[in-house]
Amino acid sequence: MTAGNSHPRYRPRPASGKKTNINSIARPDTSGIKQIKDMNNDLLIKLGDYNDLTVTRMATREDSHAFNGKETFGVFLDGGREGEILMPAKYVPEGTKTGDTVHCLVYLDQEERLVATTEQALAVVGQFAWLQCTWVNKYGAFLNWGVMKDVFCPFSEQKRKMEIDHYYLVFLYIDPETYRITASAKVDKFLSDKRPTYQPGEEVDLIVWQKSPLGFKVIIDNLFQGLIYDSQIFRPVHSGDRMKGYIKQVRPDGKIDLTLQPTGRRGTDDFAETLLHWLESHGGYCALGDKSEPEDIKRAFQVSKKVYKRAVGELYKQRLITISDDGIRLTDTE
Repeated sequence: MTAGNSHPRYRPRPASGKKTNINSIARPDTSGIKQIKDMNNDLLIKLGDYNDLTVTRMATREDSHAFNGKETFGVFLDGGREGEILMPAKYVPEGTKTGDTVHCLVYLDQEERLVATTEQALAVVGQFAWLQCTWVNKYGAFLNWGVMKDVFCPFSEQKRKMEIDHYYLVFLYIDPETYRITASAKVDKFLSDKRPTYQPGEEVDLIVWQKSPLGFKVIIDNLFQGLIYDSQIFRPVHSGDRMKGYIKQVRPDGKIDLTLQPTGRRGTDDFAETLLHWLESHGGYCALGDKSEPEDIKRAFQVSKKVYKRAVGELYKQRLITISDDGIRLTDTE
């Protein structure tokens, strides 16, 4: 339950703290050339990323069987110094006309021409992604990244030989020699080597990397590696999952421990609202109480017993529930 969808009867305490500006954190310079710039060094095109480009004209060709003798096979977009960029007709939003701005992904086609699409990519250049291998040849593997043209992962960028239909965590970058979007499974070299400046309790974006003996390794904000210990996991987690997480601590050596639940006061407030909504939709009664087993609470609400007890205490303080030996009840249902 978020602050934007709070329960009208529950009053969480004000939160404090600020979120780390991840854009100010540098990663190793291994992404290659990502941007095409004009002679004045003004940014024009972001390769392998989304751009807002203007339609300059319809793309037509002679066709004796078409209306007015011309077939429209797409639109041309203003690529500045790079010239016009074709967006094939099947990707052009309905009703698009000259002068409109189109939000589109730009990459190089097989003939090394800039081409645009409105397809939704699973990741863009500079991001990690969990992608499926679709086929393999003598040069490397090809992965489905949500766009018609698969992304290439050369053998030199594979940790082990990729197999068709298997999934792999990769980083997308622009090859500096070919300008082609490329995937690398050697993700460690793309992580930032700067010391993290996160604060305990700070919310971050996670992509689950792999299982370890202690828990799950994750990538944090497309920048750092972190670990969620098994003791902090109260719901199913799988490699490739994207989710919100919370900083538990940044160790002296820079390693990051995380939890999947908000910590401290925020965690109590968030789950207290969730529990209040749950009670309202389940007849105002919950049989879980102080003597309940932690596993029963985890199975029912995907939180620890500690978080559950704190939330119950907060609802009780606000006189929203009563507590008895057989569970808790909403005050207005007795």
